[in-house]
Amino acid sequence: MCAIVGVHTNKPNACLTLYNAMTVLQHRGQDAAGMATFNERGKLNIYKNNGLVRDVFSDQEMMKLNGSTGLGHTRYPTAGSYNFEEAQPFYVNSPYGLVLVHNGNLVNADELRSELFQQDLRHINTNSDSEVLLNIFANALQKRNKRSLSKEDVFNAVDEVHNRVKGAYSVIIMISGYGMVAFRDPNGIRPLIYGKKDESKYMFSSESVALDCLGYNIEGDVKPGETIYINHKGDFYNNIYNGKIYHSPCIFEYVYLARPDSTIDNINVYNSRLKMGVMLANKIKKELTEKELNDIDVVIPIPDTSRTSALPLSIELNKKLREGFVKNRYIGRTFIMPGQKIRKKSVKQKLNTIIKVFKDKNVLLIDDSIVRGTTSKQIIQMARDAGAKKVYFASASPPIRYPNVYGIDMPYVEELIAYNKNIEEISEAINADKLIYQDLEDLISSVSNNSIKSFDTSCFNGEYITKGVNKEYLENLHKTR
Repeated sequence: MCAIVGVHTNKPNACLTLYNAMTVLQHRGQDAAGMATFNERGKLNIYKNNGLVRDVFSDQEMMKLNGSTGLGHTRYPTAGSYNFEEAQPFYVNSPYGLVLVHNGNLVNADELRSELFQQDLRHINTNSDSEVLLNIFANALQKRNKRSLSKEDVFNAVDEVHNRVKGAYSVIIMISGYGMVAFRDPNGIRPLIYGKKDESKYMFSSESVALDCLGYNIEGDVKPGETIYINHKGDFYNNIYNGKIYHSPCIFEYVYLARPDSTIDNINVYNSRLKMGVMLANKIKKELTEKELNDIDVVIPIPDTSRTSALPLSIELNKKLREGFVKNRYIGRTFIMPGQKIRKKSVKQKLNTIIKVFKDKNVLLIDDSIVRGTTSKQIIQMARDAGAKKVYFASASPPIRYPNVYGIDMPYVEELIAYNKNIEEISEAINADKLIYQDLEDLISSVSNNSIKSFDTSCFNGEYITKGVNKEYLENLHKTR
């Protein structure tokens, strides 16, 4: 999970728009931030570093990033390392000046890296799969051996990417002297949307909220397998991949990753989470005895993501909804922090209890998901320390039992609290009096609309939608991480 942004304007201050969009999308990545611009003379300006957007880009750095076309990226690493060199954007100068930002994860990156070195004679400088993807595209353009590029050349190069690459990828690329290209994998696993302002200003973004906040009119999602090319004059072209397209967006975007004020693939995230709350309330009614239901004094969401689901849930259960945890907004999202020790340490720094809400109460805690279980266990203990008599815990998503290989940091099955455990064992492990999970069918029902019939739910059921992800692949992934 990363944030990517692309801006194509007719003014030399694209960096300001990129900066503002990246701050809106900071929730998608906190490890590093980067920006690249091309000015009217074709000069590339690029700067990236570890840290939050506000810390990486000083006034002095922004002054150097003049240009009317630009890319931005906030990094949440899933492949490669946490080193500065892994930050995006990535650049290659052969056969044209190309700059890329990428959100997703390639499942055949090692195979492609070998092919690029041995067959295509291209050298990869980092362990990042994003650099692999950029070189696949660059190699496809190089084969055309032309002094100038047509839109057909660009579309054919992206088609070659689709033919060679497996996994999840939403991509924006700048081609020096030509324009901007945006495309999405044929399964549409990771999101990408675009909008327009005036006649010649375009923006691509991971989420619609960046377009909304900056006054762009939303034109639509980049469709699975679709390529959009905007040349240096501002002319708009698009093309659809002629291979197999099977739209299956990542359902975890709606559970946790995306902001609630975003709309992804015409599905409103906020409405989806409201429905998750209703569905979860119905499941709780089935799982708890009448006495247990009657004994619940208060419903408490774990901020921030679960608040939306907790509201309709409390109404359905006819229970009071109270804020029991105060969040320190200067601590980032613990789920996407690098390393278990840092995540564990940050929970107490991030949340504090309002003792009056817990003291001598039977509480029902609502969270969006349970991944490693460390955070849930700490939160339950905090509730008990604050005086709660009983602590019931409910998750708006099903048990996460399998690795996610499409851009979410869930690579080790042994780290997942639900791995090889039944619900009672998980409940005991996190020290809950009762644990209730959402059913997968209900989660899918909460998110589904008329246009999308399938979602990537691999972290819940182990069914991976791309070729090459099998038991052997997952075992090798574990060994190399």
